[in-house]
Amino acid sequence: MAVDLLLGLQWGDEGKGKIVDVLTSNYNIIARFQGGPNAGHTLVFNGRKHVLHTIPSGIFHDDATNLVGNGVVIDPVIFKGELDKLEEQDVDYRKSLLISRKAHIILPTHRLLDAASEASKGKAKIGSTLKGIGPTYMDKTGRNGIRVGDLELSDWKERYRTLADKHESMISFYNVDIEYDLAELETEFFKAVEVLKSLKFIDSEEYIYQAQKSGQTILAEGAQGSLLDIDFGTYPFVTSSNTTAAGACTGLGVAPNQIGEVFGIFKAYTTRVGSGPFPTELFDEDGATMAKVGNEFGATTGRPRRCGWLDLVALKYACQVNGVTQLMMMKGDVLSGFKTLKVCTEYKYKGEIISHLPYNIEPENIEPIYTDFSGWNEDLTEMSDASQMPKALNEYIEFLEKELEIPITIVSVGPDRKQTIFRK
Repeated sequence: MAVDLLLGLQWGDEGKGKIVDVLTSNYNIIARFQGGPNAGHTLVFNGRKHVLHTIPSGIFHDDATNLVGNGVVIDPVIFKGELDKLEEQDVDYRKSLLISRKAHIILPTHRLLDAASEASKGKAKIGSTLKGIGPTYMDKTGRNGIRVGDLELSDWKERYRTLADKHESMISFYNVDIEYDLAELETEFFKAVEVLKSLKFIDSEEYIYQAQKSGQTILAEGAQGSLLDIDFGTYPFVTSSNTTAAGACTGLGVAPNQIGEVFGIFKAYTTRVGSGPFPTELFDEDGATMAKVGNEFGATTGRPRRCGWLDLVALKYACQVNGVTQLMMMKGDVLSGFKTLKVCTEYKYKGEIISHLPYNIEPENIEPIYTDFSGWNEDLTEMSDASQMPKALNEYIEFLEKELEIPITIVSVGPDRKQTIFRK
């Protein structure tokens, strides 16, 4: 059986968690393949809001196995917090949650390094979530990291001490005022590690391979968004992992020829958290309305999201890089009430009209060129069938399908799992 992928196509926060939750009934295994607790996947059902950071979004389904893959970096303290919340909701995660031995561990000193590095940049800061993600991936590529499998070794605490001591010497290099009590942080960390060790560790690439051979269905869940990819995103304002389809191959050990459907998730407009270029960003009443109606605040950090019109140039780019086969449009309900909608279809780039994403999209180089569409006033949140959708919304969707040459199979009209319209 092929492995299907689910990816975000913008700067994250597209609503991937909800769609994984909606699709989980079609899959035996949900596997997270990259990123760390800088992700925030929000699910709403039965009148309750649930936020996950590291645990795959299929955890609320009794029949699904949830795998944290080798490409993920795990903060035991945050992970324990997620597990505690699941226990409060009587979710029996022990029988359905598996951890790859090759996943790397975020140490307390990784978070301190993250804070010191960001503070040293001043106004040039990249908008890090300060979760220690970047320093952990740096240790991974620098061949210094501690992996989940190391927790099974008798000398893992000695390995920890060596790396933590190295980190402390690096923190002093940044010459910034960072106050911390490492002993206190370590007490919490080691307690959380013991909880992590109570879960089942596996050789995940072998597990996935055998699952495929036995005919089990697998959905690989991405975190963040394609425009935050370390290689193909708006560098340096990106995350530290490969958020695109290629990341699923390296983050789970899946061969490229074993990839099936690639589900691309995007908002009906565009948002971004933190620093970095954003060609269609709005600073007017329309942008403020999107933020208010869409409740645009980061699920992990609580930071307000910057809002703007849909950027079709960037969306095409993400579709191409990922090989998207189906599109799913989120938050269509947020655009209800706008008299006119705009979609950026081209850029004016250094005096030339282009329709591809160039190397540099800083505001001094880019001017978005828009196509206007009529808006709609209907409340979409109670709609459950495509036949109920207003004509203007259908025209908006059909234009996007024509330009992207990919079908939009799902339209989300609210945060609850029931507020999902299947079009095809």
